[in-house]
Amino acid sequence: MELKKIDYNFSVCKVKDYSQTDFDSEYCFTGKTDDEKSLVCLTGSVPNNATACEHGWKAFKIQGVLDFSLIGILSKISTLLADNKIGIFAISTYNTDYILVKQENYDKASKLLVEAGYKFV
Repeated sequence: MELKKIDYNFSVCKVKDYSQTDFDSEYCFTGKTDDEKSLVCLTGSVPNNATACEHGWKAFKIQGVLDFSLIGILSKISTLLADNKIGIFAISTYNTDYILVKQENYDKASKLLVEAGYKFV
């Protein structure tokens, strides 16, 4: 399985609304429920109306388009990192998955993934 390092800093935020969100940014992930609006964006694009924000995340992208019939890809990666005391924030899009880890764990996570047979492109 191939992974790609995303060379940006990310922030995970709660926002009042999406009116100040830069949807044209290279990376912008939203999630909305009946009681919360969340945003994951480049740290430099955090909107002024964020009500809570956790900075200091880095990301890996699982390369390629992942068919919905594929099972366990995210589970294997998250288990490997969890077994080594590295928490994740996972995001799925229609085509693929992104794994965010805290910046201080990024190099350790990269090394663990390579040792487990994952390749970075």
